[in-house]
Amino acid sequence: MLKFEPLPLKNQMNIERIKLLEQYILEDPSDSFSRYALALEWATEDQDKAIGLLLALIKENPQYVPAYYQVATLLLEQNRIEETKIVVAEGIKMAARQNDHKTIKELRQLQDELD
Repeated sequence: MLKFEPLPLKNQMNIERIKLLEQYILEDPSDSFSRYALALEWATEDQDKAIGLLLALIKENPQYVPAYYQVATLLLEQNRIEETKIVVAEGIKMAARQNDHKTIKELRQLQDELD
């Protein structure tokens, strides 16, 4: 069963969106979009929490390719270069399997920044 720990927020405007998304996830834990959106809300508040949520989403639903770019950019912001490279490479492979050219392009641009 999913349980969400309340954390103090820097931006109080995010509280309602976070609560709503957490409710959606409690109702349907397989809702990848809500899990992705929740991680994006947390990205402005707590990058480590956002990274954890995105990595968990990728682990449970590796086909959800938007998560790769978002987690890669957060990892890069934290100067976690090796982890970023791994996520980018995996994301490119998964996006290629889905013929998702937009995500491939975004991830390749990020990959070029790492080289």
